[in-house]
Amino acid sequence: MSTPERFPVARPSITDLEERYVVDAIRSGWISSHGPYLREFEERFARRCAADAAVSTGNGTVALHLVLAAAGIGPGDEVIVPALTYVATANAVAYCGARAVCVDVLPQSWCVDPAAVRAAIGPRTRAVIAVDLYGHPADYPALRDLCHRHGLLLVADAAESFGATLDGHPTGSLADVTTFSFFGNKVITSGEGGCVTTSDSALADRMRLLRNQGMDPHRRYYFPVLGYNYRMTNLSAALLCAQLDRADEIIAHRDRVIAGYETQLADEPGLTRQPVLPGVRRGPWMAAFLVGDEGDVTSRDALARALDRHGVETRPFFVPIIELPAHRDEAADCPVTTDLSRRGINLPTHPELGEADVKTVVERVRSALAGVTG
Repeated sequence: MSTPERFPVARPSITDLEERYVVDAIRSGWISSHGPYLREFEERFARRCAADAAVSTGNGTVALHLVLAAAGIGPGDEVIVPALTYVATANAVAYCGARAVCVDVLPQSWCVDPAAVRAAIGPRTRAVIAVDLYGHPADYPALRDLCHRHGLLLVADAAESFGATLDGHPTGSLADVTTFSFFGNKVITSGEGGCVTTSDSALADRMRLLRNQGMDPHRRYYFPVLGYNYRMTNLSAALLCAQLDRADEIIAHRDRVIAGYETQLADEPGLTRQPVLPGVRRGPWMAAFLVGDEGDVTSRDALARALDRHGVETRPFFVPIIELPAHRDEAADCPVTTDLSRRGINLPTHPELGEADVKTVVERVRSALAGVTG
């Protein structure tokens, strides 16, 4: 019996264009944290996000930390975050010595619940981090109003939502400040890399100071503040410039993959597709489904095991932050997060998948589901 072709859950889309730009950067001698591709990337990325400034960073996690550090958040402060997110969101808060206060998400969007945020605001609250889970923007109009009334910084963790819009406005312009990740499985990638967009010029200047070890931009090797080495390299920026050239093509391919799954699996009672609210154009990061009915704690993992035997790699949804040892909060009540975390699964999503590949994955999902539910 032959081994079935395997479908990885993610794969970067790299072409001759990316190779050409990176080789050009290498040959120029600008391979570290200065160079023309860095300037070009930041200018183009800011324009694409409808923001006044973009500050590139070494990865998405340090982008989050840089924002909080530049905002002066420190020990004794609290930052409200969704309980359903990648651990980096909460880790960045802890790096500042602050406390991540986790709240539940909405079943209609899988993003942070503004009502839960409102209930969690206290005298130590300094900021709210909303996460665009699986490419779906959070409810930024409600969150902006809430944060404005309470004098809080609103941060968008858009690591998963490049290419998304809310009421026609692009990710990167929806909050006071927005962070992005360009890890290898993201919509556009430099392997590792990150960025912050904002239209707050003072905050942008502070982040530029801190990411370069705190060195005075007007006096070399004089460091008025404690800073960090959070810079992006010109090589990474060269890769990202090529990815920006191809961004619309990459997004369109990923859209087709996700639409293919959702259309062809629409009649499967054991699967529920990701909800998308009116006015939202989702960023096509990962095809996301729920397995089984609410409260089902076994079907997702059984399906994942069966799909692995069928040659289809999958990802489970994130473990709730409140269940992780570094951030455990047994008093937190997040039932929607708990249910989504137990039932959520991601199918292979990348631009290299053609229509025939999607059809093959769908056939294997159907076969695996029959074995799980039958």
